[in-house]
Amino acid sequence: MKYACLIYSDESGMATATQEQMQEVMGAYWKFEEEIGKAGVKLGGEALQPTMTATTVQVKNGKTLTSDGPFAETKEQLGGFYLIEAKDLDEAISWAAKIPGAWLGGRIEVRPVIDFSNMQPPQ
Repeated sequence: MKYACLIYSDESGMATATQEQMQEVMGAYWKFEEEIGKAGVKLGGEALQPTMTATTVQVKNGKTLTSDGPFAETKEQLGGFYLIEAKDLDEAISWAAKIPGAWLGGRIEVRPVIDFSNMQPPQ
């Protein structure tokens, strides 16, 4: 089954991090990348630009409306994600616990991905 592992943290910490701290964090992520790659469970994943670069899109009465930033104000922001293949939720959780964001002050939301491959489009 596919699972999305969504990485949430307070992005303000990265804005004030020293070069040495950034290298330490990225070193942990590169180590995790190597491990998840060797295990063959990583299907995809990306880091996201800070929320100040986000644009929220909404359509009301046929008009496209945009606003700067994320829709909701939160203490933690979505900073990236991994898409993994795991046999069950327990295995997905064990991988999520290895994502550096889980132990560097953030949280990982593990969410099953819906499989639409067996559904037929409406005629």
